[in-house]
Amino acid sequence: MLKEFKKFIMTGNVIEFAVAVILAGAVSQVVNGFVKDIVMPVVGEFTGGVDFANLKYVLTEASGVAGEAGAVAENAIRYGAWINSIVNLIIVGFVLFMIIKAYNKTKKPPAPAAPKGPSQEELLAEIRDLLKKQ
Repeated sequence: MLKEFKKFIMTGNVIEFAVAVILAGAVSQVVNGFVKDIVMPVVGEFTGGVDFANLKYVLTEASGVAGEAGAVAENAIRYGAWINSIVNLIIVGFVLFMIIKAYNKTKKPPAPAAPKGPSQEELLAEIRDLLKKQ
């Protein structure tokens, strides 16, 4: 069983998948930084200086001092962070679309299809005609 597992892990597909997951994590950090530090301030400027990350609907206000007995943390629906996630998703999707589009341009065009020969009926008719001549 250990040999089978080793063979499975060492196949090209698994290794390529692992590399892709690691690269996806790195690209995710770059894209998240781009969205958070570049795109969202521009979007916030167009919306009158609103910082989406701070938008929330407070359900329960915080009370007391954090870390002390009886302290209650704020309970809020952070819809601004969700808006940031949607913008992030759109940008990641667009970047992936552009990468796949560029990749597809580098691929060789498919070879032209071989010329189609006569159909089976045409061949049988030809054989029939040749047999009649004999």
